[in-house]
Amino acid sequence: QVQLVESGGRLVQAGTSLTLSCAASGRTVSTYVMGWFRQAPGKDREFVAAVRGSGGSAVYGDSVKGRFTISKDNGKNTVYLQMNSLKPEDTAIYYCAAHINAGIVYTRSYLYPNWGQGTQVTVSS
Repeated sequence: QVQLVESGGRLVQAGTSLTLSCAASGRTVSTYVMGWFRQAPGKDREFVAAVRGSGGSAVYGDSVKGRFTISKDNGKNTVYLQMNSLKPEDTAIYYCAAHINAGIVYTRSYLYPNWGQGTQVTVSS
């Protein structure tokens, strides 16, 4: 079982950038698909991005394509989410999640058994 801890969320102004971190422990991220999801008040949890810990192309949700970038540092067992051109509608709790790398990158939250506690991102207009 992998343990995940997110950090980096804070209040920022629209148009600026922010990087979130997800530190993994217990297992190496290279054996997992690492993902980011977000949930705004009153809304369902939304897929943001995911990448195989072993490498390969990342997958992004439509609402963040071209603005957000997911990356990983296997040496630090950490996954990052670089968020550029932030908008007020990006305001949400951001969660890091992981599922075993079996050749498929899932985008449905219920297929991820491992979750962090979340970090709040608030974008002011």
